[in-house]
Amino acid sequence: CESVEVLPLLSIAMSHYKCAVNDKNLATELPLLRVCGSASENPHMRAFWASTISFFLAFFGWFALTPVALEVATSIGICENQLFPPEKFPTRPAYLTYKDLTSGLTYCSHGVRMKGGQAEDCEAPMETGEGDQGDRYSPYRPGALAACVCTPGTTCRSVISKANIASVAGTILLRIALGTLLERFGPVNVQCSLLVFGAFWVAMSAAINSSWSYIFFRFCIGLVGAAFVTNQFWCSLMFAPDVIGTANATAAGWGNTGGGATQIFMISVLFKPMVDAGLTEDRAWRASMAFPAMMMIACAFCVKCLCWDMPTGKHYDPRITGKTENPSVWDYWEVIKDFRVVVMIFQYSACFGCELAMNNQLATHFRTYFQLAASDASLLAGSFGMMNLFARSTGGILSDLGFKHLGFPGRIWSQFLCLTMESVFLFAFGNIDNSKPWYFALALLVGFSLFVQMAEGTSYGMVPFMNREQLAVVSALVGAGGNVGAVIAGYFFYDLIEDELLPFRVHAGYVLFWALLSPCYYWPDKGGMFHGPNQQSPQKSSESADSSESSATE
Repeated sequence: CESVEVLPLLSIAMSHYKCAVNDKNLATELPLLRVCGSASENPHMRAFWASTISFFLAFFGWFALTPVALEVATSIGICENQLFPPEKFPTRPAYLTYKDLTSGLTYCSHGVRMKGGQAEDCEAPMETGEGDQGDRYSPYRPGALAACVCTPGTTCRSVISKANIASVAGTILLRIALGTLLERFGPVNVQCSLLVFGAFWVAMSAAINSSWSYIFFRFCIGLVGAAFVTNQFWCSLMFAPDVIGTANATAAGWGNTGGGATQIFMISVLFKPMVDAGLTEDRAWRASMAFPAMMMIACAFCVKCLCWDMPTGKHYDPRITGKTENPSVWDYWEVIKDFRVVVMIFQYSACFGCELAMNNQLATHFRTYFQLAASDASLLAGSFGMMNLFARSTGGILSDLGFKHLGFPGRIWSQFLCLTMESVFLFAFGNIDNSKPWYFALALLVGFSLFVQMAEGTSYGMVPFMNREQLAVVSALVGAGGNVGAVIAGYFFYDLIEDELLPFRVHAGYVLFWALLSPCYYWPDKGGMFHGPNQQSPQKSSESADSSESSATE
C-alpha cells in the first residue's frame, strides 16, 4: 500500500488527474469506465468504485438471510405447524383461513364457522356431498397447509418481524457515530473495518439454532449497513457540486442493488443448487452464508491497499470541508438544531427506510401470501432492489437538472415529486390481493421501486448543500434516518398490524406525510420550494460583485 502525506494546501489544482477537476481538486465529471492510473492519478474514480462495490457487498451480506427466512424458521422449529401440529391443534386461527392457491384446496373442507367476525372452527362435515372420503368424515384438511405456515399472527411471523427490525435498528447508532469516526479515521479505514466486522457475523450466522440467536445475528450483521454513510461521504469528498447529485446517487444506487442481488443469488445460485446436489435445506442455507462473508473480506483488503481518502492524499483532513475545529459530539447538536435537517432525516426515513423495510418483507410476502416457490419469490423481491441499477441515479440526475434550470428550488421540487409518487404506488401495491395474478403486484412494485430509489437520489442531491462544514455529521444523521424509518415501519406497520396488505397502505400514508413537509426547506442564499434566493444574501451579493468586476474588466 502506498504511503503519502496529505497536502496542506487543498486548493491547489493538480494537472495529472485522470478526471477533469476544479480548483479544489474535485472531479467535475463522472467517467465510469476511466479506471486506469495509480491512486494519485485517479483517486476520484477509485473512490467511486470502491465505495460502490464495498456498499454493494455490505448490502448483500446485510440481507443474505432474508430470502431463506422460512428455511431458517423451519430449522429452528418456529413454524406454526411445528409448534402446533394440526393433528393436535386443529383450530389454530392460522389454519382455519388457510387456502392453497395452487390447488384451490382449503384447510376447512366444508367452510369456516365464524363467530364475532373471527374464525372459530371448521364447519362440520355434511352427511352427503362432494369430495373424497376423508373430507366427508373430517372437517379438516391438514394436507392443504404449507410446509411452514408463517402467516400474520403466528410465532413464526413475529420472530421474523423482530429479526427484521433488529437488522435495521442496530445500524442507527453506528450510522450516527460514523459522523465522528469518519473525521477521525477517514473513509477507507472505516469502510474496511465495517466490511470485516460484517463478514465475521455473516459467517457466524450459520450457527443460528433458536429464535433469540436469529434475532441476535441479524442485529449484529445489520451494523454493516452503516457502510452507506461512508459511501456518500467519500463521494462528497471527491466530486464537485455540479455532479455530486449524480455521483452520490449512482454510487449509493448501485450499492443498494446488493439488496436485490442477494434475494436472487442466495436462492437461485447458492441454496437451490446445493439442495439439488443432495444437501438438506438446513445445511444448504447455512453453507450459503460463507460466500458473502468471503467476498466482504476480499473487498476490504482491496480497498485498503488501492484507495485514498481524498484527491490530494491518502489520509483524510477535515480542512477540506472548511472545518477548523476538531470533531466533537457537540457537532451533532449543532446540526440537529436545524429543523431542515430534521425534515430531511425523516424524508429519508420515508424512502430509504421504505427500501430497507421492503428488502426485509417482500420475499416472505410473496412466499406466504402469494404462495410462490422460493426461487420465484426471490426473483420478484429481487426486482425491487435491482431497480437501483438506474433508478437512484435517475433521481440524482433529476436533482442536478432541477438545480441547473431552477437553482436549489429545483432540487426541492424533485424531492417532493418523487416522494409523492412513491406513496401513490405503495398504496396501490397494498391493494393487490392474492385473488389477482402475481404480475399485477409486480407491475406496481416496479413503479413503486422506481420512485423509492429516485427519492433517495434526490435526498442526497440536497444533503451536501445543507451544512458543508458539518458534511460528515449531516450525512451520518440523514443516513441513520433511513434506518429509523425501517424500524418505525417494521414495528408499527408490519409487526403490530396483523394483516397482509393494510401495513403497506399505512406505510404509504407515512411517506406522503413527510413529502408534504417539503415547503419547510428554505435558505436565504438558496431559496425554497416557492421562493428563490434572497437578493441580499451574501452569496448573491458576492455573485453580483463578481459579475460587476467581470463586466468592468471586459
